[in-house]
Amino acid sequence: MTLNRRSLLSAAGALGLGAGAGAVALWPALGGAQPLTVDAVLNDPDAPVQGNPGGDVTLVEFFDYQCPFCKRMHPMLEDVVTEDGGVRLVMKDWPIFGPPSLRASQLALGAVALGAYPDVNRALMATEARLDAGQVDAAVASVVPVRRAMDAYRAARGTWDALLDRNDAQATALGFRGTPAFAIGTTLYAGALDRATLRAAISTARAET
Repeated sequence: MTLNRRSLLSAAGALGLGAGAGAVALWPALGGAQPLTVDAVLNDPDAPVQGNPGGDVTLVEFFDYQCPFCKRMHPMLEDVVTEDGGVRLVMKDWPIFGPPSLRASQLALGAVALGAYPDVNRALMATEARLDAGQVDAAVASVVPVRRAMDAYRAARGTWDALLDRNDAQATALGFRGTPAFAIGTTLYAGALDRATLRAAISTARAET
């Protein structure tokens, strides 16, 4: 099967993926010239990692800095990851809500080179409602100078632009239609999770390793 938007969405629909579908197993590959694999989703070498880098469970979040559900869930997500101690949290910027979202992702990814991605990520997640460029810059400036973050992004633009493209392609291939969306171990979850569901998902993934 050729890896394109139509064929991937068709495959996702056949597997019951998408918003409101609950949890379903990740498939090992869809075939084609560029197969999507579990490893590609869980272990992208360029995606920022938080939590325990050597953890026994990988939790991937596809998110947007303007998504109210992402922002509402983020403190709880951090709490659960910290309390567990064995979760490798992979953050996949998926800026789908327009230019302010893209700017936020660019500045956050630029902050990786400054050793400040987690703090910039947290500052942007702490904002309320929709954002404009000025609000994005103000949140980032509370952690690092905006110009330094953007310069760092531009210095590695090829890497970061390719990562954002992969994140978008993966989210589309997995049938996600909005944020937040998760791959926890080899199971997909569409939509925000409460604390109990998140803990249960981590336990399920751990039992499968």
